[in-house]
Amino acid sequence: MNGFALAFFFLTAVALLFLSRRWAPLPLLMGACYMTLGQGIEVGPFHFTVLRLLVIIGFARIIFKGERLIGRLNSIDWLMLVWAGWALISSAFHEDPNAAFVYRLGIVYDACGIYFLIRIFCLSFNDVVNLYRLTAFLLIPIAFAMIYEHLAFHNLFSIFGGVPEIPQIREGKIRAFGPFAHPILAGTVGAVCLPIMVGLWRNSKKISLTGIIVCFSIIIASSSSGPIMSAALAIGALLLWPYRQKMRAIRWFVGFTYLGLYLVMKVPPYYLLGRIDIAGGSTGYHRARLIESALDHINEWWLGGTDYTRHWMPTGVSWNPNHTDITNHYLQMGVLGGLPLMLLFIAVLVKGFSFVGKSLSKYPNRSVESQFMIWALGAGLFAHTATSISVSYFDQSFLFLYLNLISISSIWSETITRSDHKLSRMRHY
Repeated sequence: MNGFALAFFFLTAVALLFLSRRWAPLPLLMGACYMTLGQGIEVGPFHFTVLRLLVIIGFARIIFKGERLIGRLNSIDWLMLVWAGWALISSAFHEDPNAAFVYRLGIVYDACGIYFLIRIFCLSFNDVVNLYRLTAFLLIPIAFAMIYEHLAFHNLFSIFGGVPEIPQIREGKIRAFGPFAHPILAGTVGAVCLPIMVGLWRNSKKISLTGIIVCFSIIIASSSSGPIMSAALAIGALLLWPYRQKMRAIRWFVGFTYLGLYLVMKVPPYYLLGRIDIAGGSTGYHRARLIESALDHINEWWLGGTDYTRHWMPTGVSWNPNHTDITNHYLQMGVLGGLPLMLLFIAVLVKGFSFVGKSLSKYPNRSVESQFMIWALGAGLFAHTATSISVSYFDQSFLFLYLNLISISSIWSETITRSDHKLSRMRHY
């Protein structure tokens, strides 16, 4: 860890220990936004990035201050724990269980550490709004850095390692990384935050407008088709706001449309991914072929994952001779822990959408501003769901997925707590 990174960690660690609960997520967000995976320390087989070190500090804080969740664990909380349990148990199905266990322990530590830590800090709708106001401001330097990367052809975050000094060029277009491990992941952060920035409009127009401009800047600077498509789908989800009472019919319509395409197309409908090329040089065909290959070889990975996918595709990856490029987060879950891990991850997403609907219907007297913000969180989750078909979160960008789930989960917990208190008062009288 270089001197600047060490100073950054020290300042954010102190802030995490002493800031009020409402502001406690700020150092964690800063760790994800401003520090690459190139900075950290090695302890035996374990690699602790700056963000992982901050998670340790965060749990030390909640133990010292006695902070905890309010109310009982909800369904997403439990599903996260079950998902984590199977991720570790499935290590036994791999050739080197010890190495597999260490690797999965890192994934579980990242996901559950961030999820439960910020869940404890973020307990109400107002906390969620504050969380994304902070996010809007924290993304501003990233947007400027990625624009600078385009103009100066130099990545400012390269001083921390883990990202290249010179950005990629594909089809004549510069693809900025910022602090993230790939331009697609950088653009994805902007895309999945965009609908939630729009959701802030009725609460704070200036912050919302700032966030919208910043998110668009990040998406454009990444020069990647995936984030552009994710942003378009997120905006489409926002536009369904007037039809929120008819979502069941819309879901059935989408399902039957996919089935119809399956019947009339010569190839599975997911091959439409291969026809999408917005920014130029898209690898949509690879993503579609990967899905087909995974289904063809499902007998190899369905139970507990697999250690070898190189034969699935004509091309491999430079960092591992045994694997192809798994550009699909759902399939990445399958490779790690089989169908059980994949389905548990999908169940977390499904439950997130369910909580959005229930939070809107349980308290219909919430202000329109509050309801639209909840809907925007659902649109953000939809963007993550669509993005996961074409990218695997393999850097600190995973925080933004769990930030979205945390927000939905916390609002639902607040909703049922209010409901329980109301029922208790009615029984008392």
